[in-house]
Amino acid sequence: MSAAASGEVLPLKGGLTFETIPAVLEESALFVARPDLPDKLTIDFAEVTDVDSAAVALLLDWRRMASKRKKTLVFVNLPANLVALAELYGVAEVIQPHRA
Repeated sequence: MSAAASGEVLPLKGGLTFETIPAVLEESALFVARPDLPDKLTIDFAEVTDVDSAAVALLLDWRRMASKRKKTLVFVNLPANLVALAELYGVAEVIQPHRA
């Protein structure tokens, strides 16, 4: 999994699974610790290849972190299976609060 900041967009690559989440959490903690953290951050899932229920927990954790820091967090290009898991667990509205 590789995450690189490009302006206000953080593109994710690879899998978001129980095996990869610890590294993703470490990378995201370093990102949010930046003094120049933007008020609005978009996380792009276009290149995410695999997800499991750990990805849902990750998105919820990111929402909590953003709320705590009074930042706006937007998820784009969410994989259909990740959205389906969020719906199954009843948290789709938390993950995508402005979904059409």
